[in-house]
Amino acid sequence: MTPVRYFTQTSSPIGPITLVATDAGLSGLYLEGQRHWPRDAETWKREDDGTRFDPVLTALARYFMGKSFHFDLPLDFVTGTPFQQQVWQALKLIPAGQTWTYSQLAAHVNAPAAVRAVGAAVGRNPLSIIIPCHRVIGGNGSLTGYAGGLERKRWLLAHEGWELPVMTP
Repeated sequence: MTPVRYFTQTSSPIGPITLVATDAGLSGLYLEGQRHWPRDAETWKREDDGTRFDPVLTALARYFMGKSFHFDLPLDFVTGTPFQQQVWQALKLIPAGQTWTYSQLAAHVNAPAAVRAVGAAVGRNPLSIIIPCHRVIGGNGSLTGYAGGLERKRWLLAHEGWELPVMTP
């Protein structure tokens, strides 16, 4: 049985954010216009009062103020294959201000030949920012792919103190 999913919306320096949660924890953080918006969104129940979203709202406020880049929140993965969930868990290991390449991430999940599958899993991450898929870059150091848009990815990385490497021809 699929758990009831609740949602609320908040503003941020990178635009509106939709938060989604079950009774067990946060299950989604979606940026406006993000690719791969969940198909079941029309079944979510709006919840703008109460305390369900207070911990994540507080954590996001601290994040956007630059006070903490770590999230310690109860999460509920209601979507994703076991492989996708393994990749999402590995993303949490990338420290703020640092990046991994897709190849490094694939090696970390013991699937070095599955770089494309890892990239697809990263793109389907339902918890942007909380699970820092923006910290994954191309093998040549370039910013590649981000379901929320490359400008947001660039902003998030700069906010966390990462400097874009100088590309040489």
